[in-house]
Amino acid sequence: MIPYPFYNPALKKLAIPLDSKKMSDQTIRADASVHLVDLFAAGDLLFDQVLVTEGGQVTGYVTREVVMRALFQSLRESHAFYECLLDTVDDSITIVNESGEVIGWNRQAVKMYDIAPGDIIGGHITRHFKQEAVMLLRSIEDCSSVSGYYNQPRESSHVLVNTSPVVLDGRIIGSMSAEKDISDVVRLNEKLTTTHAYLQDLEKEFYSDQLTQPFHKIKGHSPAIMKAVHLSQKVAATEATVLIQGESGVGKELFAEAIHKASHRGDQPFVALNCGAIPAPLFESELFGYKKGAFTGAINEGKKGKIDMAEGGTLFLDEIGELPLDQQVKLLRVLQERQFYRVGGNDAIPANVRFIAATNRDLEEMVNAGTFRQDLFYRLNVVSIAIPPLRERTEDIAELVHMFMKDFSIKYGKPVPEISPDVVALFNRHPWPGNIRQLRNMVERLVILNDQELIEPHHLPDGFMPAEPASKRTAHFEQKWTEAPPVHASSSECDRLVHALRTTYGNKSAAAQLLGISRATLYNRMKKYQLEP
Repeated sequence: MIPYPFYNPALKKLAIPLDSKKMSDQTIRADASVHLVDLFAAGDLLFDQVLVTEGGQVTGYVTREVVMRALFQSLRESHAFYECLLDTVDDSITIVNESGEVIGWNRQAVKMYDIAPGDIIGGHITRHFKQEAVMLLRSIEDCSSVSGYYNQPRESSHVLVNTSPVVLDGRIIGSMSAEKDISDVVRLNEKLTTTHAYLQDLEKEFYSDQLTQPFHKIKGHSPAIMKAVHLSQKVAATEATVLIQGESGVGKELFAEAIHKASHRGDQPFVALNCGAIPAPLFESELFGYKKGAFTGAINEGKKGKIDMAEGGTLFLDEIGELPLDQQVKLLRVLQERQFYRVGGNDAIPANVRFIAATNRDLEEMVNAGTFRQDLFYRLNVVSIAIPPLRERTEDIAELVHMFMKDFSIKYGKPVPEISPDVVALFNRHPWPGNIRQLRNMVERLVILNDQELIEPHHLPDGFMPAEPASKRTAHFEQKWTEAPPVHASSSECDRLVHALRTTYGNKSAAAQLLGISRATLYNRMKKYQLEP
């Protein structure tokens, strides 16, 4: 048992000499090493205390008045710490006695519920909250404790609550709760869901003519990206679960949407759920929904989950690698049984949904480390599609830059600037750790800040340099395009072709732009002069 932490001196420190006061008739002998609070258990507070050592020697005398003053000091000190604790924590603290009357209400609770202490302390907790929404009363009734429980004590309040009963001498004398406000997180998640649905509606309205080309948003013609596209097109016609893997910013959600639109479910909802953005206690209700009265504070009509919202369509589980282990087993059950249960419900509901998952983490490595379930990995990894990082598809950079340049010029009402070959060359050599998202942000910055007709290297942000100024890839192209051309290729046209390829480090799109010709013409001239790629 933890020793009493507040003012609790040994009796010998309170003692006075025996000859300084005549003993009363009501005296008892006490061990001099006993502490003040120990007198509670012995029930000896109403007697004067004659202090003796272990050897039986009398060492002093403690009166009832001295004991009471010391106990009062201990009470004042413990109350001071109690008040400080209530006002220091970030959580809303509520304390009720065994009758359910509020006896503690801290500053954060006032802020969260806009109820002054004078309006709630001394009254029953149900004067301000519905009885079914108060976890404190449940702790008093069955002596139960909860931790990290999602609750909705009011219609506009969402909290994670911890409650415990207060027990004294084996009897429950009250209950205490600590509530963490997550209302902003819940509202943001709902806003993101609404915004995503709104954007989908806008997309259908403005791009209805392109619905026959589901992969039109995925730009580029490099072998790496075309391989991913062709695999996606094949799997789109099936019901197979798909796992999309790739670094952050490569466009995993674009591929998921394209697979959905190319499938027979394309005219049904596409619902995205970011597994890393939802608190673990909310994941189950977000995925499955809950029935009316499923848990304390649930809204009266219940709530549909993401599987309900994606009925007949596709549910995209982004950042699946961030899903906690205890939630992974719940998702696995849906994938195995193709049915689910709403929180608080007993009826199995068929899951007519196709699942597509995505991650930027190595799930096999996580399986080996014990942080991701092996059985769930195999369920998700029916078909795996690897999206290449931008540094492995540099042939597409020029096309992407021109597309972004046009889009942002229209957005900001500015003329579309040209890109110098030197800038394209720098872009080709940059590692782009943020991939397409980073490239897009870079182009947006250039459009906003630049008013020139031509974007040159000095317009790039300070410190924007290739990761390896003299990389092996650069050396490869230096050697490849400086080899002596065939005898019949001594014309200036061949020299210009070689110079363009060297300047752009072998990037065919950039070289064609530099020469003012199409890519098809560039390939024909390379073949003509035996400059095979």
